[in-house]
Amino acid sequence: MSLLNRDGVNIYYEVHGSGPAILLTHGYSASGEMWAGQVQALSKEHSLILWDMRGHARSDSPADDALYSEALTVDDMTAILDTVGVDRAVVGGLSLGGYMSLAFNRAHPDRVKALLIIDTGPGFRKDEARDAWNETSKRTAKGWETEGLARAKRAGGEVAIASHRTADGLARAARGMLAQRNSAVIDSLPNVKVPSLVLVGANDTPFLAASDYMAAKIPGATKVVLPDAGHAANIDQPAAFNAAVLGFLAGL
Repeated sequence: MSLLNRDGVNIYYEVHGSGPAILLTHGYSASGEMWAGQVQALSKEHSLILWDMRGHARSDSPADDALYSEALTVDDMTAILDTVGVDRAVVGGLSLGGYMSLAFNRAHPDRVKALLIIDTGPGFRKDEARDAWNETSKRTAKGWETEGLARAKRAGGEVAIASHRTADGLARAARGMLAQRNSAVIDSLPNVKVPSLVLVGANDTPFLAASDYMAAKIPGATKVVLPDAGHAANIDQPAAFNAAVLGFLAGL
């Protein structure tokens, strides 16, 4: 359990186990705590690196909106790997964390051994769809500003278990990190050159089509649909999730 100072913004991370590295990134308004059910299984033969994105939980929530972006998130991921001495890692995450993993692979393909894309969307190619998503992100930000951290308890699941200290950072993260600016990530899918696992919960209806799309566009991708699992598939079905991930890792 450590803090990495990134130009005055402290980023929380922790490392479990030893061996080939796995960097997992949580979803929006969740935290690294959502991976508790994976620590024992994935750290037996790997170094499992978990962290909290800026604006979330145990990381800092700076007051400047300019300090929240996709680029800065990718830079935070890079800095964590540098700090723990990892050149290449299996990189993955859930939802926004999966999207940021794809963005990381686009920026630093030489540092990615494989991708774990979990209950994730790859962004939007059409401006209209992106604009609609961004309007939702703005409403999400407003919700955190209006309701405060009570919103987390109402959300339940991986969001409710996060140890957030302020809702302000979550609002800024919605505007700066959840919102999207272009189609660069979705356009990069055919250029992914590492083994990729696309995993989705069978009940995560909003992300089923996106998972099909990514599995079709990423060369050689493996797709797994977990029965009786929703958006946080790793929490809903931890044993099946761990088995799917470990089976994928064994084939690398």
